[in-house]
Amino acid sequence: MPQPIAPPEAVERAEILRRRIEDANYRYHVLDEPDIADADYDRLMRELEALEAQYTDLASDDSPTRRVGARATGGFAEVVHAVPMLSLGNAFEQDGDTDREKYREVADFERRIEQTLDRKAPVFSVEPKLDGLAISLRYEDGVFVQGATRGDGAVGEDVTANLRTVKAIPLRLRGTGWPRVLEVRGEVIMPRAAFEVFNERARAAGEKPLANPRNGAAGSLRQLDPAVTAKRPLAFFAYAVGRVEGGELPDTHSATLAKLRDWGFPVSPEVDTATGFDGLIAYFRRIGEKRNSLPYDIDGVVYKLDDYAGQQEMGFVSRAPRWAIAHKYPAQEQTTKVEAIEIQIGRTGAATPVARLTPVQVGGVTVTNATLHNADQVARLDVRIGDSVIVRRAGDVIPEVARVVMERRPANTVPWKMPSTCPVCGSELLREEGAAAYRCSGGLICAAQRKEALIHFASRRAMDIDGLGDRFVDALVEFDMVHTPADLYALTVESFVRMKALADERDGSIPETVKQGRIATKWAENLVASIEASKRSTLPRFLFALGIMHIGESTAKTLATWLGSLEHVRHTPAPVLRVLPDIGDEVATSIAAFFEQEGNQAVVDKLLAAGVVFADEGAPSPKLRDRLGLDVLLDAAKVPKLGPKSTATLAKHYDSLDALVKAGEHQWIVAGVPQAAATNLATYLADAEHLAALRDADTAMRRLAAALPAKAASALPLEGMTYVITGTMETLKRDDATERLESLGAKVAGSVSKKTTGVFAGEAAGSKLDKAKELGVPVHTEADLVALLTQHGVAP
Repeated sequence: MPQPIAPPEAVERAEILRRRIEDANYRYHVLDEPDIADADYDRLMRELEALEAQYTDLASDDSPTRRVGARATGGFAEVVHAVPMLSLGNAFEQDGDTDREKYREVADFERRIEQTLDRKAPVFSVEPKLDGLAISLRYEDGVFVQGATRGDGAVGEDVTANLRTVKAIPLRLRGTGWPRVLEVRGEVIMPRAAFEVFNERARAAGEKPLANPRNGAAGSLRQLDPAVTAKRPLAFFAYAVGRVEGGELPDTHSATLAKLRDWGFPVSPEVDTATGFDGLIAYFRRIGEKRNSLPYDIDGVVYKLDDYAGQQEMGFVSRAPRWAIAHKYPAQEQTTKVEAIEIQIGRTGAATPVARLTPVQVGGVTVTNATLHNADQVARLDVRIGDSVIVRRAGDVIPEVARVVMERRPANTVPWKMPSTCPVCGSELLREEGAAAYRCSGGLICAAQRKEALIHFASRRAMDIDGLGDRFVDALVEFDMVHTPADLYALTVESFVRMKALADERDGSIPETVKQGRIATKWAENLVASIEASKRSTLPRFLFALGIMHIGESTAKTLATWLGSLEHVRHTPAPVLRVLPDIGDEVATSIAAFFEQEGNQAVVDKLLAAGVVFADEGAPSPKLRDRLGLDVLLDAAKVPKLGPKSTATLAKHYDSLDALVKAGEHQWIVAGVPQAAATNLATYLADAEHLAALRDADTAMRRLAAALPAKAASALPLEGMTYVITGTMETLKRDDATERLESLGAKVAGSVSKKTTGVFAGEAAGSKLDKAKELGVPVHTEADLVALLTQHGVAP
């Protein structure tokens, strides 16, 4: 029967499809810059296949349906595959009520094998369809001699040097019995966890992240410098053999994979065998259920007739073997539209741009939002409202925008900019110097951070509210009973009983005590007592409890020790905070920004009004006296060319900032400041904002100076000494011992060195005790520690 001739519209459509598919192949295989989702590519290919099947005159040798991929680029030498590396036909889910209707392409595949080979329920080797880069490895006499990419199936690229850097690929085979020449085929992949870590580091360094694990693997192997490939976290799984000379392999594919494993090749743990159509579908579903928990990306499973004799009899058609097929899962990349870009505030204050999308099915899940990670990533991708984008979803990972489809961009789009304030509380969004993330400075008043702030405030190393754990905090916030840490101190026994009743009502449960006509309140009484006890704290604990970004226990102790009181801490601007030891620009900016928020100051006032007190408040450290001069203030301004020598000269001639400003540039030069430095300083001070900040800092310095003791206080008894505490103490908790030693001026370190004054060792002391003995550092008992503290009046 004669075949119909293709009408002009079919010819035109076929040509459009070929050009688009070839372009997609080029971008993916050659440029490593794909611009089309997998699902869209599959739809284009299937449409072209259907046209060529309907109109045979459309078929041609140069059609994408007759090829595997783009030819190798000129960057590497060409390798002609002795046995072509062909691709597989794909099977997708169809509409239908039964398995044979839903998976009719798999059913047809299995039925053709049954009919051709005249056997019922043939046995298949089954495995995940790995999403990486297909390669061929040639071994001669058990030694790896050449590795190549698949390329167009007939000719690939020689990437031997790069493959040698992949630790999963054996350079020499194990065991015995391998053929003289053995060509092993497999997939180089980038595991999910390694991909995420690599991208996080790339974003932090301001570098371009990888689009997805598959492109990460492909791009890594096509680096011209093998040293770059060596730094990429690549893995490898073997799944087939090619040319074999001077030896024999088992009669089945599954037995061959077992032999490859014996010879040192990684083989996917999910490799198995299945019998007949029902066995294939059972495997498909089993791997589908595990797909999200697998450590690597897959986009389907592969079915191969297990015995080689049957494979040879089935033969090949076009670009694919008749004895194997890939059964695809729903695509995990799809194209959709960006309807809006909003900021989402996390529990720790991190501000993450999120794309609101036209709903789209990705990997069987409806996706309406996708993370854009940070402002740098938005700029790098140039995502704009109205753009068509490709959304990727890998396992349980939050969907992300992988790339923009630039050719679909509307004409009226504008670049997106990070807002300056938090969308939840209105506080300023701050970006750390050199960091990618912005954070909300609202802290105690930001509803998005509420639970995290309360949990941290109540934690053992902070205000130590015993019994107020995550579960109670969740309930207090959920029932709108607590908004800030200050609200905790207004809670009563009745408050907690009401909270418990609301939780029981929500959960649909009635406590046994209520059924019996009585309500247990001892737990609530204990919580209220614990909250009351926490009012008597120390300044370092309180500062740490506030949850200020970058303020750990050590920095909190520095602030308390050097500034003496909460009043000084909360009213000291960043330029003055920078003069304290171990407090740099980022930390100083973070502290000052926290207290610049009126809402945070209001919460601190409420905490003090509730009765929170610190027994250790006092005057600023006498050592601060040498850090409060005009020279220090000018050094902190970082005026170009104004170095320490010039600032010291100015501090010698002028006793205040006002006197310095009044003198002016000419007088500074007369005093000995170089012309360039004086000019730059004059320009700096001419800026009203700069001058106002310096005046605030000058005022704070004078306030601190006035609060200093009239004369230098005597040194603390253990000042200059460094101790290490290790093991379990019976009398003292380690935190309590640390606080007492530090109150005497000692430093308590976490590791032993030659500079350590001594080690206090309790029960089950481990490596730190061994290190002390090795270095000859004095070792003391718990009794020695108690005696030392007693001697100086701070005994337990």
